[in-house]
Amino acid sequence: MRSARRVALGAGGAVVLLAALDAYVVVTVLIDVARDVGVPLNHLERATPIVTGFLLGYVAAMPLLGRLSDRYGRRPLIHACLAAFAIGSVLTALAAGEVMVVAGRAVQGVAGGALLPITMALIGDLWDEHERPLALGAVGAAQELGSALGPLYGGLLALIPSTMVAGVELGGWHAIFWINVPLAALAALAVQLTVPGRATSPGTTLSEADPGDAPGGAPGGAPGGAPGAAGHSASVTGRVDVVGGVLLALALALLVIGLYNPDPAKAVLPPWGLPVIAVGAAVAGVFVWWEIRSPVRLLDLSGTRKGPLLATLGVSFLAGAALLVTMVFVQFTAQTLLGEDALGAALVLARFLAALTVGALLGGLLARRLGERVVAVAGMAFAAIGYWLMSRWPLDLAGAGLVVDVDLVVAGLGLGVVIAPVSSAVLRVSPAAQHGVASAAVVVARMMGMLIGIAAVSAWGFYRFQSLTAHLDTPLPFGVDPETYQRRLADYTAKVQAALHTEYTEMFLVTAFICLLGAAVALLMPRRAEHTHAI
Repeated sequence: MRSARRVALGAGGAVVLLAALDAYVVVTVLIDVARDVGVPLNHLERATPIVTGFLLGYVAAMPLLGRLSDRYGRRPLIHACLAAFAIGSVLTALAAGEVMVVAGRAVQGVAGGALLPITMALIGDLWDEHERPLALGAVGAAQELGSALGPLYGGLLALIPSTMVAGVELGGWHAIFWINVPLAALAALAVQLTVPGRATSPGTTLSEADPGDAPGGAPGGAPGGAPGAAGHSASVTGRVDVVGGVLLALALALLVIGLYNPDPAKAVLPPWGLPVIAVGAAVAGVFVWWEIRSPVRLLDLSGTRKGPLLATLGVSFLAGAALLVTMVFVQFTAQTLLGEDALGAALVLARFLAALTVGALLGGLLARRLGERVVAVAGMAFAAIGYWLMSRWPLDLAGAGLVVDVDLVVAGLGLGVVIAPVSSAVLRVSPAAQHGVASAAVVVARMMGMLIGIAAVSAWGFYRFQSLTAHLDTPLPFGVDPETYQRRLADYTAKVQAALHTEYTEMFLVTAFICLLGAAVALLMPRRAEHTHAI
Protein backbone atom coordinates (compact mmCIF):
# COMPACT_ATOMS: atom_id res chain seq x y z
CA MET A 1 0.00 0.00 0.00
CA ARG A 2 2.63 2.51 1.07
CA SER A 3 4.95 1.78 -1.87
CA ALA A 4 2.06 2.04 -4.35
CA ARG A 5 1.05 5.38 -2.92
CA ARG A 6 4.63 6.62 -3.15
CA VAL A 7 4.76 5.66 -6.82
CA ALA A 8 1.53 7.56 -7.47
CA LEU A 9 2.93 10.51 -5.54
CA GLY A 10 6.08 10.40 -7.66
CA ALA A 11 4.08 10.48 -10.89
CA GLY A 12 1.95 13.37 -9.63
CA GLY A 13 5.03 15.24 -8.48
CA ALA A 14 6.61 14.79 -11.91
CA VAL A 15 3.72 16.44 -13.75
CA VAL A 16 3.65 19.26 -11.17
CA LEU A 17 7.38 19.79 -11.72
CA LEU A 18 6.91 19.92 -15.50
CA ALA A 19 4.24 22.62 -15.22
CA ALA A 20 6.18 24.58 -12.59
CA LEU A 21 9.29 24.68 -14.76
CA ASP A 22 7.37 26.40 -17.54
CA ALA A 23 5.73 28.88 -15.17
CA TYR A 24 9.11 30.58 -14.70
CA VAL A 25 11.04 29.40 -17.73
CA VAL A 26 10.73 32.69 -19.64
CA VAL A 27 12.31 34.78 -16.86
CA THR A 28 15.78 34.27 -18.30
CA VAL A 29 14.90 34.39 -22.02
CA LEU A 30 12.10 36.97 -22.05
CA ILE A 31 14.17 39.54 -23.93
CA ASP A 32 15.18 36.96 -26.56
CA VAL A 33 11.57 35.86 -27.04
CA ALA A 34 10.37 39.46 -27.26
CA ARG A 35 12.97 40.36 -29.86
CA ASP A 36 12.18 37.35 -32.05
CA VAL A 37 8.43 38.02 -32.07
CA GLY A 38 8.87 41.68 -33.01
CA VAL A 39 8.83 43.51 -29.66
CA PRO A 40 11.46 46.31 -29.67
CA LEU A 41 13.77 46.45 -26.67
CA ASN A 42 12.65 49.99 -25.80
CA HIS A 43 9.04 48.77 -25.47
CA LEU A 44 9.45 45.68 -23.30
CA GLU A 45 6.17 46.46 -21.57
CA ARG A 46 4.59 44.84 -24.65
CA ALA A 47 6.25 41.58 -23.56
CA THR A 48 4.41 41.64 -20.21
CA PRO A 49 1.46 39.58 -21.56
CA ILE A 50 3.89 36.72 -22.22
CA VAL A 51 4.11 36.41 -18.42
CA THR A 52 0.64 37.57 -17.38
CA GLY A 53 -1.07 35.51 -20.10
CA PHE A 54 0.39 32.34 -18.61
CA LEU A 55 -0.52 33.35 -15.07
CA LEU A 56 -4.05 34.38 -16.05
CA GLY A 57 -4.69 31.02 -17.70
CA TYR A 58 -3.05 29.30 -14.74
CA VAL A 59 -5.37 30.98 -12.24
CA ALA A 60 -8.61 31.02 -14.23
CA ALA A 61 -8.60 27.29 -15.02
CA MET A 62 -7.86 25.96 -11.54
CA PRO A 63 -11.31 26.07 -9.91
CA LEU A 64 -13.13 24.70 -12.95
CA LEU A 65 -10.72 21.85 -13.60
CA GLY A 66 -10.41 21.13 -9.87
CA ARG A 67 -14.19 20.61 -9.83
CA LEU A 68 -14.02 18.43 -12.96
CA SER A 69 -11.42 16.23 -11.26
CA ASP A 70 -13.82 15.74 -8.36
CA ARG A 71 -16.46 14.54 -10.83
CA TYR A 72 -14.53 12.62 -13.45
CA GLY A 73 -11.48 11.39 -11.55
CA ARG A 74 -7.90 12.58 -11.25
CA ARG A 75 -6.25 10.50 -13.97
CA PRO A 76 -8.46 11.50 -16.94
CA LEU A 77 -8.05 15.18 -16.09
CA ILE A 78 -4.27 14.85 -15.77
CA HIS A 79 -4.13 13.24 -19.22
CA ALA A 80 -6.24 16.04 -20.74
CA CYS A 81 -4.06 18.70 -19.14
CA LEU A 82 -0.84 17.10 -20.32
CA ALA A 83 -2.18 16.98 -23.89
CA ALA A 84 -3.20 20.65 -23.76
CA PHE A 85 0.16 21.54 -22.24
CA ALA A 86 1.95 19.92 -25.19
CA ILE A 87 -0.27 21.77 -27.68
CA GLY A 88 0.42 25.10 -25.98
CA SER A 89 4.14 24.36 -26.06
CA VAL A 90 4.03 23.73 -29.82
CA LEU A 91 2.11 26.97 -30.41
CA THR A 92 4.70 28.90 -28.40
CA ALA A 93 7.65 27.27 -30.14
CA LEU A 94 6.18 28.07 -33.59
CA ALA A 95 5.20 31.64 -32.68
CA ALA A 96 6.29 34.33 -35.13
CA GLY A 97 4.39 37.20 -33.50
CA GLU A 98 3.17 38.56 -30.17
CA VAL A 99 -0.37 37.22 -30.45
CA MET A 100 0.67 33.63 -31.12
CA VAL A 101 3.28 33.47 -28.37
CA VAL A 102 0.83 34.91 -25.83
CA ALA A 103 -1.86 32.47 -26.98
CA GLY A 104 0.53 29.54 -26.65
CA ARG A 105 1.58 30.60 -23.19
CA ALA A 106 -2.05 31.05 -22.14
CA VAL A 107 -2.89 27.49 -23.25
CA GLN A 108 0.13 26.25 -21.31
CA GLY A 109 -1.07 28.19 -18.28
CA VAL A 110 -4.58 26.72 -18.41
CA ALA A 111 -3.20 23.18 -18.59
CA GLY A 112 -0.33 23.67 -16.14
CA GLY A 113 -2.50 25.45 -13.60
CA ALA A 114 -4.80 22.47 -13.24
CA LEU A 115 -2.08 19.88 -12.65
CA LEU A 116 -1.11 21.10 -9.17
CA PRO A 117 -4.55 21.15 -7.49
CA ILE A 118 -5.51 17.82 -9.09
CA THR A 119 -2.35 16.21 -7.74
CA MET A 120 -2.90 17.73 -4.30
CA ALA A 121 -6.47 16.43 -4.35
CA LEU A 122 -5.12 12.98 -5.20
CA ILE A 123 -3.07 13.18 -2.00
CA GLY A 124 -6.23 14.08 -0.10
CA ASP A 125 -7.82 10.94 -1.52
CA LEU A 126 -5.00 8.56 -0.66
CA TRP A 127 -3.48 9.88 2.61
CA ASP A 128 -5.20 10.25 5.96
CA GLU A 129 -5.15 13.49 7.95
CA HIS A 130 -2.08 12.58 10.02
CA GLU A 131 0.14 11.61 7.07
CA ARG A 132 -1.18 14.16 4.56
CA PRO A 133 1.04 17.17 5.46
CA LEU A 134 4.24 15.30 4.62
CA ALA A 135 2.90 14.17 1.24
CA LEU A 136 1.68 17.70 0.51
CA GLY A 137 5.11 18.99 1.44
CA ALA A 138 6.66 16.68 -1.13
CA VAL A 139 4.37 17.97 -3.88
CA GLY A 140 4.96 21.53 -2.69
CA ALA A 141 8.68 20.85 -2.93
CA ALA A 142 8.21 19.67 -6.54
CA GLN A 143 6.34 22.91 -7.31
CA GLU A 144 9.03 25.05 -5.71
CA LEU A 145 11.79 22.98 -7.29
CA GLY A 146 10.27 23.95 -10.63
CA SER A 147 10.34 27.56 -9.50
CA ALA A 148 13.98 27.21 -8.49
CA LEU A 149 15.09 25.42 -11.64
CA GLY A 150 12.83 27.24 -14.12
CA PRO A 151 15.09 30.24 -14.86
CA LEU A 152 18.24 28.09 -14.96
CA TYR A 153 16.50 25.39 -16.99
CA GLY A 154 15.37 27.97 -19.55
CA GLY A 155 18.76 29.62 -19.74
CA LEU A 156 20.58 26.32 -20.30
CA LEU A 157 18.18 25.04 -22.96
CA ALA A 158 18.38 28.37 -24.77
CA LEU A 159 22.10 27.72 -25.25
CA ILE A 160 21.25 24.96 -27.76
CA PRO A 161 22.56 26.20 -31.14
CA SER A 162 20.08 27.44 -33.71
CA THR A 163 18.88 24.51 -35.82
CA MET A 164 16.42 24.69 -38.72
CA VAL A 165 14.52 21.56 -39.75
CA ALA A 166 11.98 21.87 -42.59
CA GLY A 167 11.88 25.61 -42.00
CA VAL A 168 11.15 25.26 -38.29
CA GLU A 169 13.53 26.65 -35.65
CA LEU A 170 14.36 24.01 -33.04
CA GLY A 171 17.24 25.65 -31.17
CA GLY A 172 17.61 28.69 -28.95
CA TRP A 173 14.62 29.59 -26.78
CA HIS A 174 12.39 27.47 -29.04
CA ALA A 175 14.05 24.34 -27.60
CA ILE A 176 12.54 25.15 -24.19
CA PHE A 177 9.08 24.48 -25.58
CA TRP A 178 9.82 21.73 -28.09
CA ILE A 179 11.24 19.52 -25.34
CA ASN A 180 7.90 19.68 -23.52
CA VAL A 181 6.28 17.42 -26.12
CA PRO A 182 8.26 14.23 -25.32
CA LEU A 183 8.31 15.12 -21.61
CA ALA A 184 4.50 15.39 -21.55
CA ALA A 185 4.22 12.04 -23.33
CA LEU A 186 6.49 10.36 -20.76
CA ALA A 187 4.54 11.94 -17.91
CA ALA A 188 1.25 10.69 -19.40
CA LEU A 189 2.63 7.15 -19.55
CA ALA A 190 3.76 7.31 -15.91
CA VAL A 191 0.35 8.61 -14.82
CA GLN A 192 -1.46 5.87 -16.73
CA LEU A 193 0.61 3.19 -15.03
CA THR A 194 0.55 4.53 -11.46
CA VAL A 195 -2.46 6.77 -10.76
CA PRO A 196 -5.79 5.04 -9.99
CA GLY A 197 -8.65 5.63 -12.40
CA ARG A 198 -10.89 7.03 -9.66
CA ALA A 199 -10.42 8.53 -6.24
CA THR A 200 -9.88 6.17 -3.33
CA SER A 201 -10.28 6.77 0.37
CA PRO A 202 -7.30 6.60 2.73
CA GLY A 203 -6.84 2.97 3.67
CA THR A 204 -7.93 1.62 0.26
CA THR A 205 -5.02 0.15 -1.66
CA LEU A 206 -4.36 1.30 -5.17
CA SER A 207 -4.83 -2.25 -6.39
CA GLU A 208 -8.39 -2.08 -5.09
CA ALA A 209 -9.13 0.99 -7.20
CA ASP A 210 -9.98 -0.25 -10.68
CA PRO A 211 -7.43 1.42 -13.01
CA GLY A 212 -9.80 1.02 -15.90
CA ASP A 213 -12.72 2.91 -14.34
CA ALA A 214 -14.59 5.14 -16.72
CA PRO A 215 -14.95 8.85 -15.85
CA GLY A 216 -18.55 8.39 -14.83
CA GLY A 217 -17.79 5.80 -12.17
CA ALA A 218 -18.40 7.87 -9.05
CA PRO A 219 -20.39 11.07 -9.11
CA GLY A 220 -18.36 13.86 -7.68
CA GLY A 221 -15.24 11.74 -7.69
CA ALA A 222 -16.16 10.73 -4.17
CA PRO A 223 -13.54 8.80 -2.27
CA GLY A 224 -14.22 5.13 -2.33
CA GLY A 225 -16.59 5.50 -5.28
CA ALA A 226 -19.63 6.10 -3.09
CA PRO A 227 -22.40 7.45 -5.32
CA GLY A 228 -23.71 10.78 -4.20
CA ALA A 229 -20.96 11.35 -1.69
CA ALA A 230 -20.12 14.76 -3.12
CA GLY A 231 -22.90 16.28 -1.08
CA HIS A 232 -23.81 19.19 -3.40
CA SER A 233 -26.26 19.36 -6.26
CA ALA A 234 -23.47 20.25 -8.66
CA SER A 235 -21.94 16.83 -8.17
CA VAL A 236 -25.25 14.99 -8.25
CA THR A 237 -26.52 16.61 -11.43
CA GLY A 238 -23.15 16.46 -13.16
CA ARG A 239 -23.17 20.17 -14.05
CA VAL A 240 -20.19 22.53 -13.94
CA ASP A 241 -20.31 26.26 -13.21
CA VAL A 242 -19.12 27.65 -16.55
CA VAL A 243 -20.67 31.06 -15.86
CA GLY A 244 -18.71 31.36 -12.62
CA GLY A 245 -15.49 30.40 -14.40
CA VAL A 246 -16.02 33.03 -17.10
CA LEU A 247 -16.83 35.72 -14.51
CA LEU A 248 -13.70 34.93 -12.50
CA ALA A 249 -11.44 34.96 -15.57
CA LEU A 250 -13.00 38.22 -16.82
CA ALA A 251 -12.58 39.93 -13.44
CA LEU A 252 -8.91 38.96 -13.24
CA ALA A 253 -8.24 39.97 -16.85
CA LEU A 254 -9.80 43.41 -16.31
CA LEU A 255 -7.76 43.99 -13.16
CA VAL A 256 -4.54 43.09 -14.97
CA ILE A 257 -5.40 45.31 -17.96
CA GLY A 258 -6.21 48.19 -15.64
CA LEU A 259 -2.83 47.88 -13.93
CA TYR A 260 -0.87 47.67 -17.20
CA ASN A 261 0.67 51.05 -18.04
CA PRO A 262 2.46 51.50 -21.38
CA ASP A 263 3.70 54.99 -20.37
CA PRO A 264 4.88 54.80 -16.74
CA ALA A 265 6.69 58.14 -16.92
CA LYS A 266 3.43 60.06 -16.42
CA ALA A 267 1.49 58.11 -13.79
CA VAL A 268 1.28 54.81 -11.93
CA LEU A 269 -1.88 53.81 -13.82
CA PRO A 270 -2.75 54.35 -17.48
CA PRO A 271 -5.61 56.73 -18.42
CA TRP A 272 -8.01 53.79 -18.61
CA GLY A 273 -6.68 52.22 -15.40
CA LEU A 274 -9.21 53.29 -12.78
CA PRO A 275 -12.34 52.72 -14.96
CA VAL A 276 -11.16 49.27 -16.04
CA ILE A 277 -10.18 48.32 -12.47
CA ALA A 278 -13.61 49.51 -11.29
CA VAL A 279 -15.32 47.34 -13.90
CA GLY A 280 -13.11 44.40 -12.88
CA ALA A 281 -14.09 44.90 -9.23
CA ALA A 282 -17.76 45.04 -10.26
CA VAL A 283 -17.42 41.80 -12.22
CA ALA A 284 -15.74 40.24 -9.17
CA GLY A 285 -18.77 41.33 -7.14
CA VAL A 286 -21.09 39.73 -9.69
CA PHE A 287 -18.99 36.55 -9.42
CA VAL A 288 -19.48 36.49 -5.64
CA TRP A 289 -23.22 37.13 -6.03
CA TRP A 290 -23.47 34.35 -8.61
CA GLU A 291 -21.57 31.90 -6.43
CA ILE A 292 -23.89 32.61 -3.49
CA ARG A 293 -27.11 32.15 -5.46
CA SER A 294 -26.18 29.57 -8.07
CA PRO A 295 -27.11 25.95 -7.32
CA VAL A 296 -23.97 24.93 -9.23
CA ARG A 297 -20.89 26.62 -7.73
CA LEU A 298 -17.43 27.00 -9.15
CA LEU A 299 -15.84 27.01 -5.69
CA ASP A 300 -18.33 24.95 -3.73
CA LEU A 301 -16.95 24.76 -0.22
CA SER A 302 -20.32 24.92 1.50
CA GLY A 303 -19.33 22.23 3.99
CA THR A 304 -16.33 24.21 5.24
CA ARG A 305 -16.06 26.74 8.07
CA LYS A 306 -15.92 30.10 6.28
CA GLY A 307 -13.77 32.06 8.75
CA PRO A 308 -10.81 29.64 8.90
CA LEU A 309 -11.14 28.97 5.16
CA LEU A 310 -10.94 32.65 4.18
CA ALA A 311 -8.03 33.22 6.56
CA THR A 312 -6.10 30.31 5.06
CA LEU A 313 -6.74 31.51 1.51
CA GLY A 314 -5.68 35.01 2.59
CA VAL A 315 -2.34 33.66 3.77
CA SER A 316 -1.90 31.88 0.43
CA PHE A 317 -2.70 35.13 -1.45
CA LEU A 318 -0.19 37.20 0.54
CA ALA A 319 2.51 34.55 0.24
CA GLY A 320 2.01 34.54 -3.53
CA ALA A 321 2.35 38.32 -3.69
CA ALA A 322 5.58 38.20 -1.67
CA LEU A 323 6.98 35.47 -3.89
CA LEU A 324 6.26 37.48 -7.03
CA VAL A 325 7.98 40.60 -5.70
CA THR A 326 11.04 38.50 -4.96
CA MET A 327 11.09 36.85 -8.37
CA VAL A 328 10.97 40.23 -10.12
CA PHE A 329 13.11 42.47 -7.96
CA VAL A 330 15.90 40.07 -6.99
CA GLN A 331 16.37 39.33 -10.68
CA PHE A 332 16.46 43.05 -11.49
CA THR A 333 18.77 43.78 -8.54
CA ALA A 334 21.28 41.20 -9.69
CA GLN A 335 21.26 42.44 -13.29
CA THR A 336 21.61 46.14 -12.41
CA LEU A 337 23.39 46.57 -9.08
CA LEU A 338 25.53 43.43 -9.32
CA GLY A 339 26.09 43.66 -13.07
CA GLU A 340 25.12 40.02 -13.72
CA ASP A 341 23.84 38.77 -17.05
CA ALA A 342 20.46 37.04 -17.23
CA LEU A 343 21.81 33.60 -16.33
CA GLY A 344 23.98 35.01 -13.54
CA ALA A 345 20.96 36.83 -12.12
CA ALA A 346 19.02 33.57 -12.19
CA LEU A 347 21.80 31.98 -10.14
CA VAL A 348 21.45 34.74 -7.53
CA LEU A 349 17.69 34.17 -7.40
CA ALA A 350 18.32 30.43 -7.09
CA ARG A 351 19.56 30.96 -3.52
CA PHE A 352 16.09 32.14 -2.51
CA LEU A 353 14.29 29.47 -4.53
CA ALA A 354 16.46 26.63 -3.21
CA ALA A 355 15.63 27.73 0.34
CA LEU A 356 11.96 27.88 -0.68
CA THR A 357 12.12 24.23 -1.76
CA VAL A 358 13.74 23.12 1.49
CA GLY A 359 11.19 25.17 3.42
CA ALA A 360 8.31 23.40 1.67
CA LEU A 361 9.53 20.01 2.92
CA LEU A 362 10.31 21.39 6.38
CA GLY A 363 6.84 22.94 6.60
CA GLY A 364 5.21 19.56 6.00
CA LEU A 365 7.26 17.93 8.77
CA LEU A 366 6.61 20.74 11.25
CA ALA A 367 2.88 20.96 10.50
CA ARG A 368 2.54 17.27 11.26
CA ARG A 369 3.98 17.82 14.75
CA LEU A 370 2.90 21.34 15.67
CA GLY A 371 -0.21 21.97 13.62
CA GLU A 372 -0.75 24.13 10.55
CA ARG A 373 -1.56 27.44 12.23
CA VAL A 374 1.57 27.66 14.39
CA VAL A 375 3.83 26.80 11.45
CA ALA A 376 2.13 29.26 9.08
CA VAL A 377 2.40 32.15 11.57
CA ALA A 378 6.06 31.38 12.25
CA GLY A 379 6.86 31.02 8.55
CA MET A 380 5.34 34.37 7.55
CA ALA A 381 7.03 36.11 10.49
CA PHE A 382 10.40 34.55 9.57
CA ALA A 383 9.95 35.67 5.95
CA ALA A 384 9.19 39.21 7.16
CA ILE A 385 12.55 39.25 8.94
CA GLY A 386 14.26 38.15 5.73
CA TYR A 387 12.66 40.90 3.66
CA TRP A 388 13.44 43.52 6.32
CA LEU A 389 17.09 42.48 6.11
CA MET A 390 16.91 42.73 2.31
CA SER A 391 15.51 46.27 2.58
CA ARG A 392 18.76 47.22 4.34
CA TRP A 393 21.04 46.00 1.56
CA PRO A 394 23.85 48.50 0.85
CA LEU A 395 24.28 50.19 -2.50
CA ASP A 396 27.58 48.33 -2.96
CA LEU A 397 26.06 44.84 -3.09
CA ALA A 398 29.16 43.37 -4.69
CA GLY A 399 31.10 44.13 -1.50
CA ALA A 400 28.38 42.87 0.84
CA GLY A 401 29.80 39.34 0.90
CA LEU A 402 27.49 36.62 2.23
CA VAL A 403 24.90 39.11 3.49
CA VAL A 404 22.87 38.85 0.27
CA ASP A 405 22.93 35.05 0.31
CA VAL A 406 21.93 34.77 3.98
CA ASP A 407 19.05 37.24 3.64
CA LEU A 408 17.69 35.46 0.57
CA VAL A 409 17.84 32.11 2.36
CA VAL A 410 15.97 33.51 5.40
CA ALA A 411 13.17 34.92 3.22
CA GLY A 412 12.98 31.74 1.12
CA LEU A 413 12.79 29.41 4.10
CA GLY A 414 10.05 31.51 5.68
CA LEU A 415 7.82 31.52 2.62
CA GLY A 416 8.52 27.87 1.86
CA VAL A 417 7.47 26.71 5.31
CA VAL A 418 3.99 28.16 4.72
CA ILE A 419 3.18 26.08 1.62
CA ALA A 420 2.26 22.70 3.15
CA PRO A 421 0.37 24.01 6.24
CA VAL A 422 -1.91 26.17 4.09
CA SER A 423 -2.79 23.28 1.78
CA SER A 424 -3.19 20.80 4.61
CA ALA A 425 -5.43 23.12 6.63
CA VAL A 426 -7.88 23.65 3.77
CA LEU A 427 -8.06 19.94 2.94
CA ARG A 428 -8.55 19.03 6.60
CA VAL A 429 -11.60 21.23 7.05
CA SER A 430 -13.13 20.31 3.67
CA PRO A 431 -15.36 17.30 2.88
CA ALA A 432 -13.46 14.53 1.12
CA ALA A 433 -15.53 14.88 -2.07
CA GLN A 434 -14.43 18.53 -2.34
CA HIS A 435 -10.69 17.98 -2.09
CA GLY A 436 -10.20 18.90 -5.75
CA VAL A 437 -11.94 22.25 -5.53
CA ALA A 438 -10.42 22.95 -2.10
CA SER A 439 -6.92 22.36 -3.45
CA ALA A 440 -7.74 24.57 -6.42
CA ALA A 441 -8.89 27.34 -4.08
CA VAL A 442 -5.54 27.35 -2.25
CA VAL A 443 -3.52 27.57 -5.42
CA VAL A 444 -5.93 30.07 -7.02
CA ALA A 445 -5.44 32.37 -4.04
CA ARG A 446 -1.68 32.07 -4.27
CA MET A 447 -1.53 32.60 -8.02
CA MET A 448 -4.00 35.49 -7.78
CA GLY A 449 -1.52 37.10 -5.40
CA MET A 450 1.21 36.55 -7.99
CA LEU A 451 -0.92 37.75 -10.90
CA ILE A 452 -2.16 40.93 -9.26
CA GLY A 453 1.30 41.34 -7.75
CA ILE A 454 3.16 41.28 -11.04
CA ALA A 455 0.76 43.82 -12.54
CA ALA A 456 0.95 46.13 -9.52
CA VAL A 457 4.71 45.73 -9.12
CA SER A 458 5.30 46.55 -12.78
CA ALA A 459 3.11 49.65 -12.61
CA TRP A 460 4.59 50.94 -9.36
CA GLY A 461 8.18 49.90 -10.11
CA PHE A 462 8.39 51.58 -13.51
CA TYR A 463 6.71 54.74 -12.18
CA ARG A 464 8.88 54.90 -9.04
CA PHE A 465 12.08 54.68 -11.06
CA GLN A 466 10.88 57.36 -13.47
CA SER A 467 10.05 59.72 -10.59
CA LEU A 468 13.48 59.20 -9.01
CA THR A 469 15.30 59.92 -12.27
CA ALA A 470 13.03 62.58 -13.80
CA HIS A 471 15.48 65.38 -12.95
CA LEU A 472 18.46 63.65 -14.53
CA ASP A 473 19.75 64.68 -17.95
CA THR A 474 21.42 62.01 -20.03
CA PRO A 475 24.95 63.26 -20.89
CA LEU A 476 25.82 63.49 -24.59
CA PRO A 477 29.33 63.32 -26.09
CA PHE A 478 28.86 66.53 -28.07
CA GLY A 479 30.50 69.90 -27.35
CA VAL A 480 32.66 68.56 -24.51
CA ASP A 481 36.03 66.87 -24.30
CA PRO A 482 36.14 63.10 -23.77
CA GLU A 483 37.27 63.37 -20.15
CA THR A 484 34.38 65.69 -19.22
CA TYR A 485 31.91 63.40 -20.98
CA GLN A 486 33.20 60.33 -19.15
CA ARG A 487 33.01 62.15 -15.81
CA ARG A 488 29.41 63.24 -16.47
CA LEU A 489 28.49 59.76 -17.66
CA ALA A 490 29.94 58.19 -14.51
CA ASP A 491 28.03 60.67 -12.34
CA TYR A 492 24.79 59.99 -14.24
CA THR A 493 25.28 56.22 -13.95
CA ALA A 494 25.90 56.50 -10.21
CA LYS A 495 22.68 58.46 -9.71
CA VAL A 496 20.71 55.92 -11.76
CA GLN A 497 22.18 53.11 -9.66
CA ALA A 498 21.20 54.96 -6.49
CA ALA A 499 17.63 55.38 -7.80
CA LEU A 500 17.43 51.66 -8.57
CA HIS A 501 18.75 50.81 -5.12
CA THR A 502 16.10 52.99 -3.49
CA GLU A 503 13.36 51.43 -5.61
CA TYR A 504 14.38 47.87 -4.82
CA THR A 505 14.92 48.32 -1.08
CA GLU A 506 11.57 50.09 -0.74
CA MET A 507 9.84 47.18 -2.43
CA PHE A 508 11.53 44.68 -0.11
CA LEU A 509 10.38 46.74 2.89
CA VAL A 510 6.81 46.71 1.55
CA THR A 511 7.11 42.95 1.15
CA ALA A 512 8.16 42.64 4.80
CA PHE A 513 4.91 44.33 5.81
CA ILE A 514 2.97 42.02 3.48
CA CYS A 515 4.48 39.05 5.30
CA LEU A 516 3.68 40.56 8.70
CA LEU A 517 0.08 40.95 7.55
CA GLY A 518 0.20 37.32 6.45
CA ALA A 519 1.37 36.26 9.92
CA ALA A 520 -1.53 38.15 11.49
CA VAL A 521 -4.04 36.57 9.12
CA ALA A 522 -2.53 33.13 9.81
CA LEU A 523 -3.60 33.50 13.46
CA LEU A 524 -7.17 33.00 12.18
CA MET A 525 -6.40 29.70 10.45
CA PRO A 526 -8.19 26.58 11.79
CA ARG A 527 -6.98 25.00 14.97
CA ARG A 528 -5.84 21.40 15.02
CA ALA A 529 -9.07 20.20 16.65
CA GLU A 530 -11.41 21.84 14.10
CA HIS A 531 -13.07 19.55 11.60
CA THR A 532 -15.53 19.99 8.78
CA HIS A 533 -18.61 21.91 9.93
CA ALA A 534 -20.77 24.21 7.90
CA ILE A 535 -21.72 27.58 9.33
